[in-house]
Amino acid sequence: MSQSFDVIIIGGGHNGLVAACYLAKAGKSVLVLEKEASLGGATASQQVFPEYEARLSRYSYLVSLLPQKIIDDLGLSFETLGRDVASYTPDGDVGLFVSSDWNQESEESFRKITGSTEEFEEWKSFYTEVLHFAQVVAPTMLSPLPTRSELREAVDHPIWDELIERPIGEAIERRFKNDLVRGVVLTDGLIGTFADAHDFAANRCFLYHLVGNSTGEWRVPKGGMGNLVKELTAKAKSLGVTFITSTEVTSISADRQVSCADGQSYMSEYVLANCAPQVLAKLMQTLKPQALDGSQVKINMLLQKLPRLKSGVDPKIAFAGTFHFDERYSDLQEAYAQSAAGIIPDVVPAEMYCHTLTDSSILSPELAAAGYHTLTLFGIHTPAALFDRDNEGVKSEITTRLIRQLNTYLLDPLEECLAKNSDGSLCLEVKSPLDLEESISLPRGNIFHKDLSFPFREDGTPVSWGVETEHPNIFLCGAGAIRGGGVSGIPGHNAAMAVLTLTD
Repeated sequence: MSQSFDVIIIGGGHNGLVAACYLAKAGKSVLVLEKEASLGGATASQQVFPEYEARLSRYSYLVSLLPQKIIDDLGLSFETLGRDVASYTPDGDVGLFVSSDWNQESEESFRKITGSTEEFEEWKSFYTEVLHFAQVVAPTMLSPLPTRSELREAVDHPIWDELIERPIGEAIERRFKNDLVRGVVLTDGLIGTFADAHDFAANRCFLYHLVGNSTGEWRVPKGGMGNLVKELTAKAKSLGVTFITSTEVTSISADRQVSCADGQSYMSEYVLANCAPQVLAKLMQTLKPQALDGSQVKINMLLQKLPRLKSGVDPKIAFAGTFHFDERYSDLQEAYAQSAAGIIPDVVPAEMYCHTLTDSSILSPELAAAGYHTLTLFGIHTPAALFDRDNEGVKSEITTRLIRQLNTYLLDPLEECLAKNSDGSLCLEVKSPLDLEESISLPRGNIFHKDLSFPFREDGTPVSWGVETEHPNIFLCGAGAIRGGGVSGIPGHNAAMAVLTLTD
């Protein structure tokens, strides 16, 4: 006979763990079924290069959307660290420096790049307005979805039209004149999203990158994303959650019987799918929703030293925030057009993050003392379709182009800075969208599972948490939910609240 639980959660990623904690805390019996041997999914930290004691967040990187309320509600010992540098973008022998507090050094950098301070003043104006939007929207993310009219009335500012009603490209082109500055703004609308600047998909991605915690600040997870998994797992176990790992779910019936590849089956009143909607559709033998291809190449690196830059800026400053290269507005638009035509972009726009300049705890004391660092690189406008014909060959070609492009800004070629394995190979790992589908079941490598949604429901539609499916008592609790994209825990919280609302 099938074992019975109040709630079964399919997938032990961070959102499933958040949901499990909330439900168990409310007295529900909870079973988490995980296909892999370990928990965490895309948020797991791993020793990617076996000869070096460095635990990298292999698939996810920084944290913006994780609400402090979830950390407080669950009593997690999880901390994120701010960065004084927001971004640095080399441009020939100079570079655009943006501090987190838009200081005088930032103003001077804008002047050197653009010839005046007008772009800097517009930057401050635009992002102050975006901050207002974020401060209104962020608190609604852990509540039932507001309607479009309710949220628009709450924002009560022209920035609503720029972010919601009109393509983000229009606002960027109207407000900024410099190609480089325009590109830095647009990048927040493109990470993982294959879109032209005038496609509303870019608007939705931009919101998810800028709304987080009412500030939009991307913060470094202390100890890596795996530390969040460790805390959530310990909390869930202390609350009595049952975990079964190395168990693949093969089907879910409409009456919520969950069958597994090992022949076991389980029954529950509610099922939470911490997997992509396409995966849930396959498990329930229903029509799979269509979605955009994932569109990013991710390169994980371990460096024995940071490279010096031709601009002369201290690499500890240049790499402390987001390091953009070849992300001018024109670069981004041209790369999109070439990729849409099935061609590897001549210039692949990219950005990088150095976790260890903010938090060296993911390195062994010996590596940290020796000056080692991690770098995570994201190549933009590299959709899954480019890799279909030859995944390994296209990865190799894009990696070659990215390193060649990056080296044009460096005094020290990247190859000379990378750590080496004992066989002489470089400590560099490349993941394409197809690799993400293969390793962590992201359909077509889409890190948001499906197309992102605006964080509201249309007027006249039923009240919902944004996690509902066509099947009663079966809810999404992963990135494919409305307000699900990004490393947030929000859909996990909201799926748990949807259950508790029905059972209270």
